[in-house]
Amino acid sequence: MKKAVLLSLCMTVFLACIQEPKDVEKNIDVIEEKVEKSTKQLKDELTSKGFQTFDYVDEKTQDTILMQQYFMAFLKKGPTRSQSKEEADSLQTLHLAHLGKMYELGYADISGPFGDDGDIRGITIYNVPTLEMADSLANADPMVKAGRLVIEMHPWWAAKGFPLR
Repeated sequence: MKKAVLLSLCMTVFLACIQEPKDVEKNIDVIEEKVEKSTKQLKDELTSKGFQTFDYVDEKTQDTILMQQYFMAFLKKGPTRSQSKEEADSLQTLHLAHLGKMYELGYADISGPFGDDGDIRGITIYNVPTLEMADSLANADPMVKAGRLVIEMHPWWAAKGFPLR
């Protein structure tokens, strides 16, 4: 009986040793996935996709900060605002779906209305390489097509990887 228990224990240890490298390899793969790209790698990747970038060294931290050009669309009151409430509500639903799709596809990073009743109704920040692409995406919005909103587009620079706070 002791020999059977000892043999069973040895087999368990042996099998555990055989399986360990697989687990170690799996853990190494997970660690490698979590390693962030260097600023140079990110800059090269963005440049190859047509994005405008520049970098600088932060004097305080000595970190290299990568700046990327985005495009900020100001959504302004358009000339055609006489739609019925039902039409306006339908356009608002389509407008929100359009903005959601832009976000899901990675073309827009931030969208939202302003809290006042001014001529500028809201903004969308487009994460695309060219002004022409941002303008085309913004003008595909059903509210813009209906004339309820018009777009005013501006290039805008922001540091990559810095969250809003």
